[in-house]
This record gives sequence, C-alpha cells and structure tokens, in this order.
Amino acid sequence: MAEPVRWGILGTGAIAAAFALDLAGAGSGRVVAVGSRSAGSAGRFADAFGIAGRHASYQALVDDPDVEVVYVATPHPMHHAHARLALEHGKAVLVEKPFTMDAPEAADLVATARARGLFLMEAMWTRFLPHIVEVRRLLAEGALGDVVTVIADHGQWFAEDRSSRLFAPELGGGALLDLGVYPVSFASMVLGTPDRVRAIADAAFTGVDAQTSVLLGHPGGAQAVLTCTLAAVGPTRAAVVGTEGRLEIDHPFYAPAGLTVVPRTGAPVRIDPAHEGLGLRYEADEVARCLRAGQVESPWMPLDESVSVMATMDEIRSQSAV
Repeated sequence: MAEPVRWGILGTGAIAAAFALDLAGAGSGRVVAVGSRSAGSAGRFADAFGIAGRHASYQALVDDPDVEVVYVATPHPMHHAHARLALEHGKAVLVEKPFTMDAPEAADLVATARARGLFLMEAMWTRFLPHIVEVRRLLAEGALGDVVTVIADHGQWFAEDRSSRLFAPELGGGALLDLGVYPVSFASMVLGTPDRVRAIADAAFTGVDAQTSVLLGHPGGAQAVLTCTLAAVGPTRAAVVGTEGRLEIDHPFYAPAGLTVVPRTGAPVRIDPAHEGLGLRYEADEVARCLRAGQVESPWMPLDESVSVMATMDEIRSQSAV
C-alpha cells in the first residue's frame, strides 16, 4: 500500500475537527500538523486529535516540510487567501466548500495551481460519497433515459444570532453560500453548466439571504429547481427525473444516504450503500489517490467545474441581492 498522505489542517473550527476525526479512521492519510492564529487554539486542537505538529500561524503551517497537502478549513471569505498561501509554498490543497467567495477568486486559485503543477480540489465531499457514486453510475448507464429535471433542497433551522457565522455578512453568511452550494453543485454534476438562471431571495435580520430559490435552465431543455433556507428544516432531499424513470435520494441528500430508483414502468429498486464514518474520509481518499497517481485534479470534482459553480452562484447572488 502507498504511504499515507501527510495532511496539515489550516483552521481549527468545527469542520476542521470533523475532518480530523474522520481521517483518523481512514488509511489513506494522517494529520501531521495543524495551524491556527494562536498557539493556544493550535495546541488544543492538536491535543484533541493526537497531532504532533502545532503551529501558531498559517504561515508556519505551510512552511512545515512534513506537510504534503493542506486542508483549508477557515470561513469562506478566507478560502482564496489561505489556499493561495499554501499553493505559493508548494503544497497540494483541498479547499472547504464553497471553493471561494466568487468566480474570479476561484479562477485565480485554479490558474495558480496549474501554473505551479500542484493538486487543488474543492472539498465538495458529497461527490465522493458511496450513494453519489451510485447516482453517477446510474446516469452513465442511461438508467433514467434523458434527464428532464433535477430537484434539490437544503433547509436547516438556525437561531437568529448576530454572532453566528451563518448570519455574519463579513464571514460569508447566508443560506446560499453555506447550504445552497450543495443543490447547485449537485445540479451541475448531473446537468452541467446552465445557460439560464432565475433566482429570488429574502433577507435575514442581518442582511444576508435567509432563503433563496433558484431555477436553472440547461441546453437541451433540462431544468433544475433548487431551494435553500436558514429558517426552517426542509426535506433536504434530491431527485433526478428522466424519461425512463427517476431516482430519489433520502434526507440528507448531501451526506451519507440511501436512494430509490423508480422506473417509468416496473417496481422501485432500493439502494443502500454502506458508508463509513462521517463521510468526509472519501474526499480525503480521493486526494490521496490523485496525489499517488500524479494527478493535479480530480475527475469527479474538476477545477473548471468548481469555477463554473461559483459563476452560477455569482449570477444567483446578483439576481437575488437582498
């Protein structure tokens, strides 16, 4: 077996902790260092997850010669700067979703990685989950016929707290960037880049979007109907509807889940793939596979698609400015 990939985690928030916890149960990599803005938070995180390297700055983390790939787990507005910092210091990079705040930032990261011949990927973990692998297989086999519609929802309830990152404009708060990126990316995976975008939104008490609804039109006539909200627990399911049948993904569609294939004629077929851990390990496994194979991007989360998704998000935000 290949030597485990040596990870450095940039940031010590909740998603960084979930990634470290899940990676501990995988064999493809190990966390060798963590970087934070202070020695205290780096030390506490390192102690919690048995990490040897602890750095009181992000600069020190990317300078660490033992770190092979950096996982950027800071808030959205910092993704571009922190990913670029790691790339400029010769590190492969996995950037938490959304990839950046907008398409120009995303394009700059991609250009930087390609110019330096370095691996870069958006941490859209959903793409690598076993049930989504099944979705891709079914679509590739033509099991649904011609896809007509994609439907996806992501709704969660959050208490109105001005100090929460989700409601803070300066931290990239709002439903679309945190929750809506999942439906938008899912529609992109199935249908590709839209050629028509229609969106509406309503504001939360801090001015960020509390709820956004989106219609996407695609060449050939397929459409996507997508919703996200911070104000209520939605079904958080997804469906792909085709001329020969449909597939329905259980709640929560973006996390480990099962699905049902409903043919136009005949009995439904249930698929419940086995999942391990929290599900974040699968994206880490893909990074390790790509690095050991000498690939600088993943075919399942291509860099051009991450830029395209951000461009779609930019257009949604432009149309639905609140």
